[in-house]
Amino acid sequence: MPVRLPPLTERPARILLEGLVDYAGLYPPAALTMPAAVRNYAHYRAGGSGWVLGRFVCPATALETFSELADPLLPRDAGAIPWRLSVTGSGDVAADMTAIAAFNERHRVCFDECGAIVDCYELKAETPDDVARIHASVPRELLTYIEVPLDDRVHDLVAAVALTGRRAKMRAGGTTSAAFPAASRVVTFLRACLEHQVTAKATAGLHHPLRGSYRLTYEPDAPTGRMFGFFNVLLAAGVLAAGGTDAQAIGVLEESNAEQIVMGDADVQWQGEHGDLRLDRQTLQRVREQMLVGVGSCSFTEPVDESRALGWL
Repeated sequence: MPVRLPPLTERPARILLEGLVDYAGLYPPAALTMPAAVRNYAHYRAGGSGWVLGRFVCPATALETFSELADPLLPRDAGAIPWRLSVTGSGDVAADMTAIAAFNERHRVCFDECGAIVDCYELKAETPDDVARIHASVPRELLTYIEVPLDDRVHDLVAAVALTGRRAKMRAGGTTSAAFPAASRVVTFLRACLEHQVTAKATAGLHHPLRGSYRLTYEPDAPTGRMFGFFNVLLAAGVLAAGGTDAQAIGVLEESNAEQIVMGDADVQWQGEHGDLRLDRQTLQRVREQMLVGVGSCSFTEPVDESRALGWL
């Protein structure tokens, strides 16, 4: 099921945020228990900011546990919108496909095609041959994001993803400073996706809307590190989609001053060292529909609360 983006009469911030955050509360640094993550997702889905929420991210090996805990909370009314899940691979694609098929069949029978559905799968690839094997092993109707390393292989791997019609995924950080790629690597990935017409998602280290130094984990004595803001990544994609240069996209990606980014009623403007840039609604909608359709985050409250504090929500 594609993200249902708002009409182009909506404010740009709404276009950028609609269904953006795939909730990955089970994963570090949050690393919540399944009961806590399921309760959170139900709460967020029912709340006033539920329109920002995307899928629940769940390991393939935990689907049965998810069912046991989520079943009492799932919608049962005819015509209700089911919970959508994105499943992360275990390393055994065949076993993952069996688990996903069993999960979907159970919920189809028990909830009359409502309740919950796995409609997305995420796993890693290191070589074009890996991409080809994944494509051959996963049903075409299952939306699949193939995570590629942000190194010198990125263009070849994104090109391989394009040949399959699947989607790409980038990891933008982690729980250590070393896990965060250079801004130029992120832009290279976005540029490759644009050139090869590959839709993508991003994950890890994207809890915050704006570039800055943040705690790397939720431990009280956790070290800090420079993280990318998810708005920065979306706007960098927009710069490229609008015909901007890599240098301009890097400038937007590195921007940490909220006053330099103006979220207007009709466009987003950035006042940077490479000149003023303007991204209109059409460009932003293109980003969300064709370039960067989701962001995985182990927190939902941070993206929502901090975006609201900036006046962008």
